Amino acid sequence: MTAGPRLVERPVAGVVVDAGGAMDPRLAASYAGCVDVVRTRARNFYYGLKLTPEPRRSAVYAIYAWMREADDRVDAHADPVVQRRELDAFRELTFAALRGDDDRQHGTGASGHQTRDGFWPALAHTVRTYNVPHEYLHDMLDGMDEDIGHTGYDTLEQLERYCYRVASTVGLVCVRIWGLRPGVEESAAAEMARRRGLAFQLTNILRDVGQDYDASPRRVYVPADMLARHGLTAGDLRAWSDAAKCRAAVLELATRASDHYAASAGLEDLIEPGCRPTLWAMTRIYRGLLDIVLDDPSRVVGSKRIRLSGYQKVYIALRASLLR
Repeated sequence: MTAGPRLVERPVAGVVVDAGGAMDPRLAASYAGCVDVVRTRARNFYYGLKLTPEPRRSAVYAIYAWMREADDRVDAHADPVVQRRELDAFRELTFAALRGDDDRQHGTGASGHQTRDGFWPALAHTVRTYNVPHEYLHDMLDGMDEDIGHTGYDTLEQLERYCYRVASTVGLVCVRIWGLRPGVEESAAAEMARRRGLAFQLTNILRDVGQDYDASPRRVYVPADMLARHGLTAGDLRAWSDAAKCRAAVLELATRASDHYAASAGLEDLIEPGCRPTLWAMTRIYRGLLDIVLDDPSRVVGSKRIRLSGYQKVYIALRASLLR
């Protein structure tokens, strides 16, 4: 894994610059624009990543800013045909930027948020610096494309392919940026990151069963064959029409998520110590959400979204800060 350049945090606006003061001003402004995007569009994510040391923190912000812009470009349109066209155009822009052809790709994003010089230079610099495989970005965009034409999933295998695209890829990119401890086998860390991403996304799917079903357009992520095994339809699950059957179906998917957490349990010990607190805190939050589901499966269709309490989040943050 390629080590990142020696960067230090600039006191103004959290911009990262070369320790010798040599970072291109355009690149520094691009990173600063990514900080602004995260701070204004994803405050919890912004403060959660404060545990990550620079320059890796700003690198993750650059990835987020890129993902945010892709979402915004798609969400700006209701017609799936136009959404897919926007996503295809964004894919072309992305890989042009990674080739260095990004001179015309700066300014205001689709959301109207001013990104100074644009996130493109920061994205290209991050991908190059941390040797992020381009296929991960392709797969992320494939996941967004899959959401545009969402029709549900017949099998768990199909669902987990989607989970890989939208979540495991993020984990794989983050592990590249965070770095591995000396002597760690990269393939082992990658497999754990893949499993951790599956666990996170399955947790998200479980917590949002009711909200996704009620959304317009309707979304059903629980696999059809899993529902059928328990004698249910998606509507039955949403209505919690047969408590015993619904409970069994939710617990089957929740147990699968739990298995992925168990399989990736050693991931924190493989990454650079300075970045360990961020991953540990994120995992404790998501695992805590899954524990709520395991304790009371009916919560997945409750009127209130499943969340950890403020006290629990503060406790996790304090514990994480002691891991350095």
